[in-house]
Amino acid sequence: MTIAPAGRHEAPPSVHDKAAYAGGLPPAVEAPLGGPLGRWARPVSWMTGVWPLMLLSVLPLQVALFQKAWCLDHGWLGENQFWRACFSDLPGQAQTGGLWDGLSAYVTGRAHVDQPLVTGVVMSIVGNLTPSGTVVLQQRAYVLLFAALTAALLILMTWLVASALPRHPQRAAQVALSPVVLLTVLISADILGVALCTAGIWAWAKRRPVLAGILLGAAVMARTYPVLVLIALALLAVRTARWHEVRQTLVAAGATVVAIVAPFLVVNPGAVTAPYAAWWRLDAGFGSPWVVPQLLASATAAESSPPGVNAVVSALRAVFGHALPVVWVNGLAVLGILVALVLGALMALGAPRRPTLPQLALFMTALVLVTGKSFPVQASLWLVPLVALAGLRWRDHLIWAGTEAVHFVAVWLYIGGLSKPDRGLPPAWYAVFLLIRVAGVLYLAWRVWWLAHDRPRHTPEPDWPEDPERDAVVDETAGDFTDAPDRLIVTVR
Repeated sequence: MTIAPAGRHEAPPSVHDKAAYAGGLPPAVEAPLGGPLGRWARPVSWMTGVWPLMLLSVLPLQVALFQKAWCLDHGWLGENQFWRACFSDLPGQAQTGGLWDGLSAYVTGRAHVDQPLVTGVVMSIVGNLTPSGTVVLQQRAYVLLFAALTAALLILMTWLVASALPRHPQRAAQVALSPVVLLTVLISADILGVALCTAGIWAWAKRRPVLAGILLGAAVMARTYPVLVLIALALLAVRTARWHEVRQTLVAAGATVVAIVAPFLVVNPGAVTAPYAAWWRLDAGFGSPWVVPQLLASATAAESSPPGVNAVVSALRAVFGHALPVVWVNGLAVLGILVALVLGALMALGAPRRPTLPQLALFMTALVLVTGKSFPVQASLWLVPLVALAGLRWRDHLIWAGTEAVHFVAVWLYIGGLSKPDRGLPPAWYAVFLLIRVAGVLYLAWRVWWLAHDRPRHTPEPDWPEDPERDAVVDETAGDFTDAPDRLIVTVR
């Protein structure tokens, strides 16, 4: 491994190259799209194309509500919520945790929910607004109130992504119309942390490091994964040696966490530690590859078909068919985090051209998810705005969404089958669909790694705005890293 100062190793495009690409899109492509902008035409604002996306962003939510129609009518009670694929943690946690009593009950400890503080506070406020009545009425009202909040957050996230990418506002469509949003957004309160994290990246892109720190600090206290965004910022600061603004962001994030935690340490310390202690005690959960040995241990040859699968299952059971102890699962999850950080550092410091903040955050978050103790359905929502901001194509998004949809159906059939095996999905088959989903997320990680390493290394010339590689070179989310030279590049040989 060698460490060398950064430098440009490629010549800028030639005059011939400029002439060849001066027209932008080929005429045959431009014509069906209305042709190039005329000489006297007034350029339209980027918001012209964003408003429709902001309005369309509620469509996945509406479809999600329709998909949960049976549970809205009958409540989230019993096993039918799994057979109908309308399960949601929101009403169950509100009911068992006593969130109907509102914010004061949560702050004082009379209400409880194993969620980070910001999420718990918002969930208890929604509980405050829920009218009294039967269990079914309260559950329905709680979910609908949270859906209204979710609609506002989806509209906001669409605008944040478009605003952070003014040259490519159309990428916000991957937030507004994502099939993954449809599948995940009403299962839990993860949207709160995702929206705060997206706002933090937007603030950094707009060169507001203190605001970025405040938003990312709040995001950490709503859903822990935004810590990886802060780590990504630190890694990019190592490459550029531009620490002043990053230090402001990190200090602001730390101060925000302290400001949120301090009052609870006085009145209700358990609310601070409960979600993390619960995570540490839990066995391998749904969606995690570490639950596959347990699934194989409970599988039987009679459950598998065709017959060729029986031999495979039997062989795998002989080797892996034992549930992993909690201490092993904890160790594997921690090891997965360390691997994500090491590979993230290699990506940040080793790519020929500096990767963008969303690309680096997406790569590390994907690896942490697929090596975690559990990978619930709703956790995939974390990746949606990162995929859009990182510049991945719709093709990659839809391939990943397809694996999510397959797992979405499989997990409810498997859980339902725990009480009615003759109707449910056998464990061995659920393991197959689980691994398909893991492969889909790893595909995203590979694509963003390739995209980061494939970025052109030349600097676009200001007097040649038609440079065909300008969009691939310019990093709109760089924030205070914009135009910063690379001070450190690590080359592995």
